[in-house]
Amino acid sequence: MNDLRKSRIYYTKPSITELESRYAADAATNGWGERCYEYIERFEDLFRQHLGVRHAIATSSGTGALHMGMAGLGIGAGDEIILGDINWIASAAPIAHLGAKPVLVDVLPDTWCLDPASVEAAITPQTKAILAVHLYGNLCDMDSLATIARKHNLYLIEDAAEAIGSVWHGQRAGSMGTFSAFSFHGTKTVTTGEGGIFVTNDDSLYERVLTLSNHGRARGDKRQFWPERIGFKFKMSNLQAAIGCAQMERIEDLIAAKRRIFEYYRDTFANLPLSMNPEPLGTVNGYWMPTIAVDERVTFDRSALLDIFKADNIDGRVFFWPLSSLGLFDAQPSHHVSYSLSRRALNLPSYHDLSDADLARVCAHVTHVLGAAR
Repeated sequence: MNDLRKSRIYYTKPSITELESRYAADAATNGWGERCYEYIERFEDLFRQHLGVRHAIATSSGTGALHMGMAGLGIGAGDEIILGDINWIASAAPIAHLGAKPVLVDVLPDTWCLDPASVEAAITPQTKAILAVHLYGNLCDMDSLATIARKHNLYLIEDAAEAIGSVWHGQRAGSMGTFSAFSFHGTKTVTTGEGGIFVTNDDSLYERVLTLSNHGRARGDKRQFWPERIGFKFKMSNLQAAIGCAQMERIEDLIAAKRRIFEYYRDTFANLPLSMNPEPLGTVNGYWMPTIAVDERVTFDRSALLDIFKADNIDGRVFFWPLSSLGLFDAQPSHHVSYSLSRRALNLPSYHDLSDADLARVCAHVTHVLGAAR
């Protein structure tokens, strides 16, 4: 194995070129004073055009975008927001911070996203919104969720932090909800280091969130330093946005690189007892994080595979834990799919410039561990 210990294979890292460096240097040198918002406004416009939405507000994180959007909808104490049990805490944290209650439901076994039947069963008079998290680039059933939301007069919010490049029947992930949030963390397909963005087609909601995003100061108010309400400070910096502008100019290549990596894994693992990120008919998966979920019938020691990766200088990542298993929310052991996935699934390396040789090195270990279980 020592001859295989070449460069480290990270589970993810950004694709940064001379273009990003040049824009960042320009922002650092010239992006002050009257130009202090120049790259931010350009980045918002580029992202808005890519997504096909009316409004975008760049933020310091995807979590901040969710927080401000929910605050703009008036979500607060006594309200309930339904979301999938198996998620990263960033999806649930803004709900809790606003004094509302995250209501966790089980997910579907094929997409690992919200189960619409479980969503409808969880609705109470206190329910105010459904939070559709597009996990690992996989898409929630937006048609079914939209029907449920209309039927019960609920907001449908998209957490598309992981879904850049994913498309639901001609509509890009993040373009379908009352509002949506994206993340540009350094692990994401498009990055600004840290960062996120709030997007919406709702003019009134946009104005409310724009005010909230500027410490509660309303656009057009002539009074200096005059907030009309208590707002937030979740802004993206001009330096971050400069990097984001370069990434947006390269976005189709960045998405294509993710799809190339996933397709290599998918083809190599075709005969192994596992499933991967799905791409149902009529959809496109941006494949942010290629993930394997080993069949339940197979005896599988995930820790052993991760140890094998580590010994060969390869990174791997466990699947998200069910939020109800963390001790922070009510336990939900009846959520069989969520609890099962968290034990038998893991994320594979997926940064943009992985070579075929790197991918083959990863695949060799997965095939060795699971090949005998076919």
